[in-house]
Amino acid sequence: MSVQDQLHRYLFENVAVRGELVNVSETWREIVKNHDYAEPVKNLLGELLVATSLLTATLKFDGDITVQLQGDGPLTLAVINGNNNQELRGVARVKEDADITPGSSLKEMVGNGYLVITISPEKGERYQGVVGLEADTLAGCLEDYFMRSEQLPTRLFIRTSDKGAAGILLQVLPAQEPSQDDFNHLATLTETVKSEELIELPATDVLWRLYHQEEATVFDPTPVSFKCTCSRERCGEVLNTLPVEEVDEILEEDGKIDMHCDYCGSHYVYDAVDIAAIRNAPTNNSDQLH
Repeated sequence: MSVQDQLHRYLFENVAVRGELVNVSETWREIVKNHDYAEPVKNLLGELLVATSLLTATLKFDGDITVQLQGDGPLTLAVINGNNNQELRGVARVKEDADITPGSSLKEMVGNGYLVITISPEKGERYQGVVGLEADTLAGCLEDYFMRSEQLPTRLFIRTSDKGAAGILLQVLPAQEPSQDDFNHLATLTETVKSEELIELPATDVLWRLYHQEEATVFDPTPVSFKCTCSRERCGEVLNTLPVEEVDEILEEDGKIDMHCDYCGSHYVYDAVDIAAIRNAPTNNSDQLH
């Protein structure tokens, strides 16, 4: 079995702390393969992908999650969409002619910005949290988010390289209060993990190397995968919401409409016959997307 694209949860027996280890390397490659991103943008998307997977695993809900960075820098948007099944996709938007040089930091890329976390459960109310980019790293910003929104001490350790992306989350269990020394001890052990270990080794080997003197239970892994939710039908629904005159003008000029998915690179082409069929199809307001 590949060591990549799995999430492992684990619990420490004698300390009220839980952990998660995720590798998202193949999913990351799927996200960036159709784009000509600068290396720092690729790495940031890898970090965001790791963070979204770890965040999703801490939340008990059925539904969708979006984690995005927005700012006024050369990188205006970096976003990962996912769900409780660890099916993820993502995209970044960079200003035209922007020069993002190797080694660019989070703030150099995003500028004055913020982190937005949106949770849309199948049942219940939609939740959105916003955190300013006050820390120097994405992991630091997310640690701030957990302290402000959940009041739970949390540490994230995210690693990327040309071979993949992976990370570990440590978090105090809700309603329990381990000593700060115990939590700091586990965080110090975790911080020693090397990129090549976390990305290239099986999770069980990594966990043993880090915590072989601790008592921990590791649960069966959950698969992580790339999945885009675009479809010809969804793109047709979008076209049906546009002004008729605008659609007809494009058809008259180009003879077709080419809808492109930024996430996966798919193209959906519609001619005049297709547009007529979309307009004449029966609609059910209760089934429309919102």
